[in-house]
Amino acid sequence: MPLARELNLDGLVGPTHNYAGLAYGNLASQRWKHTTSNPRQAALEGLAKMKLIADFGIPQAVLPPQPRPDLRTLHRLGFRGTDRQIIASAAAADPALLAACYSASSMWTANAATVSPSADSGDGKVHFTAANMVSHFHRSLESAFTSRILRAIFPDPDRFVHHLPLPPAVQCSDEGAANHMRLCNRHGESGLQVFVYGRQALASSPLPMRHPARQTLEASQAIARLHQLEPARILFLRQNPAAIDAGVFHNDVAAVANENVLLFHERAYDDAHAAERIEAACAGLGIRPLLIRVAEQAVSLEDAVSSYLFNSQLLSLADASMTLICPAECRRSPAVGRFLSELDGMNTPIRSIRYVDVRQSMQNGGGPACLRLRIVLSDDELATVKGSVLLTDRLSAQLTDLVGRRYRDRLDAADLADPELLDESRSTVEELARMLGLESALEGPEPAEAG
Repeated sequence: MPLARELNLDGLVGPTHNYAGLAYGNLASQRWKHTTSNPRQAALEGLAKMKLIADFGIPQAVLPPQPRPDLRTLHRLGFRGTDRQIIASAAAADPALLAACYSASSMWTANAATVSPSADSGDGKVHFTAANMVSHFHRSLESAFTSRILRAIFPDPDRFVHHLPLPPAVQCSDEGAANHMRLCNRHGESGLQVFVYGRQALASSPLPMRHPARQTLEASQAIARLHQLEPARILFLRQNPAAIDAGVFHNDVAAVANENVLLFHERAYDDAHAAERIEAACAGLGIRPLLIRVAEQAVSLEDAVSSYLFNSQLLSLADASMTLICPAECRRSPAVGRFLSELDGMNTPIRSIRYVDVRQSMQNGGGPACLRLRIVLSDDELATVKGSVLLTDRLSAQLTDLVGRRYRDRLDAADLADPELLDESRSTVEELARMLGLESALEGPEPAEAG
């Protein structure tokens, strides 16, 4: 069995980070709509979290922000003229559309793709499917660039397979790894892949009353087929519609898994026997799961959503223990604080809890786990990663310096009409892509299907 480790691939927050409130069903996104953001602080918070992970000895990589505003989309939607004229016309005609095309939401790379390691796939390769994210217009604009950038970083066809995003239809709505978990004894061993969905699009089923169910069963099933997963290594669970209505728009707002540990809220799933199904599937594969069920009486769904307890990063350390990287907001919730103090004393591999300040991301609806895509790689596979994306002390210092020089420290909705922001954003993203050795991915043809 080859040695394998988890690479955490974080999106650097872009220079157009703003609070447009574009994500319906995401309570924080709606609460902070049209308030003033701080792109510089947002990027520095993300970099500090990445540095913490790298300092643990866990491979950590950086994705550049996507080019924004998305002028190609504005042109396709009928705006004409020079780049500055297009911005001015869109700002006058449809400010919400302009905000969508300026969105820095690619920072949340948990939505970028679903990834299956080589230990699980039928052909022994790592499989990537970039998410189409059709449930929200601003996020659907990301998929083509995501495909290009992942292919640029993981180009070896003998080790990696890149699939096109699923068809851009609501029946195939795919939100990426935010609705995907993997349980195994060790990262290098084969595991159980748990796909979580909100609705079955091609059959009638109960739906949430207030907020949309984003992930479809059909999308999850398609990804399992594309990634050549054995039926015994797959489990599909449906989100509890009541949890979605409470603000659990993705599974990673109510559950987090790492190796054999699953920490989840008791109201996360529609099936009251979800835990028993997970245990039975694991038993058939020789996996020894440790399921930590958090009762509503201990931490309400409301507290879980407001603190983003389950959007913490659960990571394996070199000494075989685990650490939980929690948002600082968990400290301010009495119920969550009590639970974490009790968790610290339980007989589990989770031996340490660290708190990170990612407030700028949290106010836009994404916690520590939203900011990263987890990719299990063997040492041989990790050695083939291209670009200068692996975080080192030197790269961390360079990125911190660039953010301090080039990013604004405040951004309001009205600033999106500023033509200077267009030029600032373009030149900054180009400089970041060059620094990471990924400038070739900024422009390119639509990705073709692998194989």
